[in-house]
Amino acid sequence: MKSLVNITNPVKRVVVEDQFWKTYKHIVAKEVIPYQWKALNDELPDTEPSHAIENFRIAAGESSGEYYGMVFQDSDVAKWLETVAYSLRDFPNKELEENADEVIALLGRAQRKDGYLNTYYMLKEPNNRWTNLRDNHELYCAGHFIEAAVAYYESTGKKEFLHIMEKYVELIDSVFGLEDGKIKGYPGHEEIELALVRLFDVTTNSRHLKLAQYFIEQRGQRPNYFSEEMEKRKTIETAQTWNDDTHINFGLGYEYQQAHKPVRQQKEAVGHAVRAMYLYIAMADLAAKTGDHSLKETCDILWDDVIKHKMYITAGIGSAVNGEAFTCNHDLPNDSMYCETCASVGLAFWANRMLRLDPNRKYADVLEQALYNGTLSGMDLDGKRFFYVNPLEVNSFQKNRKDQEHVKTERQKWFFCACCPPNLARMIASVEDNVYTQTDDTLYTHLYIAGNVQTVLSEQKVELTQTHNYPWEGNIALTVNVENLAEFKLALRIPGWCKAASAKVNGETVAVNELEKGYLIIDRIWQKGDTVTLELDMAVLKMRSNPLVSMNQGQTALQRGPIVYCIEEVDNGANLAGIRLSKQSNITSQYEPNLLNGVVTLKAEGYRIEPTSELYHSEPLEMHPQTITAIPYYAWCNRKKGEMRVWIYEM
Repeated sequence: MKSLVNITNPVKRVVVEDQFWKTYKHIVAKEVIPYQWKALNDELPDTEPSHAIENFRIAAGESSGEYYGMVFQDSDVAKWLETVAYSLRDFPNKELEENADEVIALLGRAQRKDGYLNTYYMLKEPNNRWTNLRDNHELYCAGHFIEAAVAYYESTGKKEFLHIMEKYVELIDSVFGLEDGKIKGYPGHEEIELALVRLFDVTTNSRHLKLAQYFIEQRGQRPNYFSEEMEKRKTIETAQTWNDDTHINFGLGYEYQQAHKPVRQQKEAVGHAVRAMYLYIAMADLAAKTGDHSLKETCDILWDDVIKHKMYITAGIGSAVNGEAFTCNHDLPNDSMYCETCASVGLAFWANRMLRLDPNRKYADVLEQALYNGTLSGMDLDGKRFFYVNPLEVNSFQKNRKDQEHVKTERQKWFFCACCPPNLARMIASVEDNVYTQTDDTLYTHLYIAGNVQTVLSEQKVELTQTHNYPWEGNIALTVNVENLAEFKLALRIPGWCKAASAKVNGETVAVNELEKGYLIIDRIWQKGDTVTLELDMAVLKMRSNPLVSMNQGQTALQRGPIVYCIEEVDNGANLAGIRLSKQSNITSQYEPNLLNGVVTLKAEGYRIEPTSELYHSEPLEMHPQTITAIPYYAWCNRKKGEMRVWIYEM
């Protein structure tokens, strides 16, 4: 197939020296990884047991007992290993690496001779492999282990984990496909598709790419595999009792698994939001590898549907608790929404893949939006408590409402369904993989994260160093280091939120009025020490919703740079719905180094509407002046428990 003309490649040799992200990466290395290791080994007091490591010990014949946990419990181990792999790039740790090696060896001992590796089926239903692809996450778990194995190999050079997973993939390849005697199915929860493309990147084994392509192309074909599978399950004994269509998919049909029609016919994002993200990532990956224009066009259509109709201002997605799913266009409630942490993480990963297909600011803006807002809110500032659901409003009524009991007013130590904490950890640990992509002669800077990158452009070694205090300040310095004169292009993203920008090269002004898909392209012969400076205006913006988002009418959200803000009870008092922001109010910003690990806060003059003794009345409401204080949304609920809201009524 013809290659896609805008394809860019990821850049790997990136070192983060950024104060904001290095703090988070340090927290993941020093706090989250050990904390999650304790969780996986049931060593956290007063929390849901995981049993994930113990399941593998039982499967290896080294312990006794029964399987415990969700059917996808294995994936928590996989994501922990993947996080360890990324963290070792920044923080070499012999003891941690040895611990990871021991877990990998345990996986090898638990693995069956034919390559099979899934503790639920090995311990719970040994005779029922591949009989419930719709619900039971066999291929999903395999996908996460493949991703972890690739990451561990790339970080350490060790191949044992990779060989374990190659053996498993060989089995899977022998089981699934269109050939006679093979199962013509695909996973209910997408993940293995994108993992197989990553495996292909390090093995160059075309069977891995072809298997990924099979799973993607087979999805939603007629007759629907899940319907056929359900009928076959009626003839077997199973440990589960919810194998009929009256109990599945939350009434959403096969849209829940994005299996309602073939992927190229899908024009609207539907169903479980995390599953959708993983499918769309895989589709973008496959389009990049094969040059498939129609698949890229489908990705673009789905992207526009999500971003223009179904995404919160924090880059949260999946507005319905029922099925953790997308609903209809502009249905974005703030207090009953879902916005699973994993969904925003998946959106960030998808944006990363779309940038490889086409270096376009519209993807990078969403990538940044997700990284700084909808994902980080899922973890507190010390890395020990987590949100599964990320609300945009917490109020005093939710504790009394059964339909909103999924919304927690404070982060939890752990979850029985614990997919989000390790997913967030692996994203933070690998955040540098999102900063750059490149062609042979162009280096695209998608994110402003201080540090340096080493790569090859126009057949010459190039080092680029970013220096700044982003996201709090918009003064960006980029220094080029080359051994000899080198001609190449630097493509620097001018964010969509930035209303005024200026640039200089070695002190000489460069025009920024002509951008290429949102990027300033600087094409010149570079020499050692050349410096580019960017000035990105970080004025506070009052953001407003499309009028079709009825929940937000008459309200505004505050944003400065890439950071979305919220107001909390601890700063503004109770009944935040009674606060009014004046349209004429001057909003000031101030960096506070000792607050919430160092943040810029916003202050504005407004009013508070006072409650009355009557439920309904005709008299004007009494208002008193009040100073309104806003903090970054990602940092809410790190002081006192209380109300919070992103959207503020304006008058």
